[in-house]
Amino acid sequence: MANRDIFKSGILFIIVIVLLLLARCGPVVVTSRPNNPPPPWFYPNRVEVVRYVYFPEYSIYYDLSARTYLYLDGDLWVRRNVLPSRYRSIDLRRSRYERIRNYNDDNIRSYHEEHNANRGRSNRNTPGSRRNNSRSNG
Repeated sequence: MANRDIFKSGILFIIVIVLLLLARCGPVVVTSRPNNPPPPWFYPNRVEVVRYVYFPEYSIYYDLSARTYLYLDGDLWVRRNVLPSRYRSIDLRRSRYERIRNYNDDNIRSYHEEHNANRGRSNRNTPGSRRNNSRSNG
């Protein structure tokens, strides 16, 4: 009986220690409303202001505050509540995305041009690739 009580006390002690360690980590707050951030005493180093989520494989942004998608249609950035039929086959829940931190402006074009100008660019125009192409073609 005494061994059983010691075992139960040991398990209870371990559970309490684990719970204390987990509680110490604290939550990470993700908010889409930069005008209403939590007070500074509420985990000031863990607050993350996010308005946009970016899906780099498709060049689609999602505006969390307006609940709209932004995507290129020709040369214009379009803002819509639902994606058009050409995106019907993709599953954004399973797609890789990036949180756009500390950008709250409505003009996504300027952000995209500044941060994603070189993304997806190949090395087709480099001198070494021309040399390799001429060998394979000739």
